Amino acid sequence: MRAACLIAAALAFTACDKQPAKTSPSDPAVAACTSELPGLGDFVAVPSGQFRKGAYAVYPEEAPGLILHVEGFEMLSHEVTNEEFDRFTRETGYVTEAERGQENPTAASGSAVFQMPGKQGVGAWALVPGATWRAPEGPGSDITGRQLHPVVHVTLADARAYAAWAGARLPTEAEWEYAAAIGLPDAADPQSSAYTSAGAPVANTWQGFFPLADEAGDGVSGRAPVGCFSPSAIGLYDMIGNVWEWTETPFGEGTHTIKGGSYLCAENFCRRYRPAARQPQEDDFSSGHIGFRIVR
Repeated sequence: MRAACLIAAALAFTACDKQPAKTSPSDPAVAACTSELPGLGDFVAVPSGQFRKGAYAVYPEEAPGLILHVEGFEMLSHEVTNEEFDRFTRETGYVTEAERGQENPTAASGSAVFQMPGKQGVGAWALVPGATWRAPEGPGSDITGRQLHPVVHVTLADARAYAAWAGARLPTEAEWEYAAAIGLPDAADPQSSAYTSAGAPVANTWQGFFPLADEAGDGVSGRAPVGCFSPSAIGLYDMIGNVWEWTETPFGEGTHTIKGGSYLCAENFCRRYRPAARQPQEDDFSSGHIGFRIVR
């Protein structure tokens, strides 16, 4: 099951942006960009309103467009961080599904890790036993210096458990898309949360030909701490790019909808750095490019 999921993730997600100096995910210089992020842990009020879900659809699963009304709610201004998730696990003793999977390891156990292009010349997915939120790249890695990175390697159940502990819940797909759509810098340009009209990156996505060349035109190679890029028009960080986010909306049997694209979304393969973009993800699957945020 997990091996099949990994193949699906590789095909569906892998093509899924500060200025030069290319950095690694654990580079302290990148982590420093959120050391004084205003509003860390705050919720943003999203007003009631109407919008067209599926506007500017690119892929078949994004259509047809629907006019929906959404009641007001509050959304965490950023993706849930390692620091926040660590507090949750320490206070509750919660163990994620990826961690539990290590108790009875099999050839198909583990969590999905994308290995960035290096000497091998091409990036690739691997199902890595021992990859968890505490060890994002697998055994030997850790989250030291990455407390403000979005937590990853979490399943739908893990995200739900955190949300319940925090007195909140996961957003529905409509809520998530509405919040992203009304936050666009340019309402007429669905890609404006990822790139300016001049083509400059303003979110953590992939520049270059995926998966051969990560040019890191946004200044980040891999995941970035939350809030490294300017917030949306309504004050939400990283709604586009960085990591995909779980929602409470089923996509099909055994799957739920994820939104927002990730640091692996590129122009040549994925282009899911738009509010309308959506993907199915197996409920019990976890990877290094899927996280979540909460609403109330």
